[in-house]
Amino acid sequence: MAILTTGGAGYIGSHTCIELFRAGYDVIVVDNLDNSSEVSLERVEKIVGKKVKFYKEDVRDKEALRKIFSENDIEAVIHFAGLKAVGESVKKPIEYYDNNLISTIVLLEVMREFDCKRLVFSSSATVYGTAKEMPLTENMPLGAINPYGRTKYFIEEILRDVFVSDDTWSIALLRYFNPIGAHESGTIGEDPKGIPNNLMPYISQVAVGKLEKLHVFGNDYNTKDGTGVRDYIHVVDLAEGHVRAVEWALKNKGCEAINLGTGNGISVLELRDAFVKASGAEVPFVIDPRRPGDPDEVYADANKAEKLLSWKAKKNVDDMCRDTWNWQSKNPNGYND
Repeated sequence: MAILTTGGAGYIGSHTCIELFRAGYDVIVVDNLDNSSEVSLERVEKIVGKKVKFYKEDVRDKEALRKIFSENDIEAVIHFAGLKAVGESVKKPIEYYDNNLISTIVLLEVMREFDCKRLVFSSSATVYGTAKEMPLTENMPLGAINPYGRTKYFIEEILRDVFVSDDTWSIALLRYFNPIGAHESGTIGEDPKGIPNNLMPYISQVAVGKLEKLHVFGNDYNTKDGTGVRDYIHVVDLAEGHVRAVEWALKNKGCEAINLGTGNGISVLELRDAFVKASGAEVPFVIDPRRPGDPDEVYADANKAEKLLSWKAKKNVDDMCRDTWNWQSKNPNGYND
């Protein structure tokens, strides 16, 4: 049974490929390598001892997608492909709307054409916008506050409309929080291009000497130590959640939004301290002014995932830091080493 993963060469996609193989599926990847590396798939193959069928194509290319579907018996799709940097999306909204929305629409058109109606969409907790109540539950009002988040929100709305129009579809909207960590082998992990936008790769690049110091944006939030609190989830737990969602989609009909998180908030300084403990490396930091729009804390209620998918995050912050350091210390320049 073959599962197509769009954007499958990326950070979350590559880890999900491993878990799909372990669950007994064949894996097909389509990725334009805009923000990823084919090396990740070569390393996936070494880890699992199986071949990844890879197409270097853009999901917006309908004829390329038709070719992929015609050459393979695809049972379900996990849709990761998309631009994903919040700050960049503010500077390049047209590119983000074009890439993220058009790729989804083209994918849906081709899936419908080939009667493949089982889809797991890798959404984001950004769709909750500036929600004040915690933990975040799936039935809360939505309202993204940047172009990246709005693309995720708009895609969710598109997918809900698709299901309303044709209830033979099965669609899981996975709203996940802050993925960190790496495969325990240290051979695949997060490899951002340029200066990292996310906290953990920034910390690890300071630890390995690529960056001078960590910039902590604000220490006067209404939290335990004054720094922002977020729900960090190990990427392997997240990958397993995507596999469970595929299994749900293969057996059920519906369109369900599901949080994937730990339900526990970790502050910036707590994550930095845990990383120092796990790595033994120095991570100097400086307090900078707050970034506009950053909330005090964001964390998930993941009870629905446990009930619907029989999924629960298993790895803790120490696991996340240990595995990140194992990856970064073995691959200081990511996939360019």
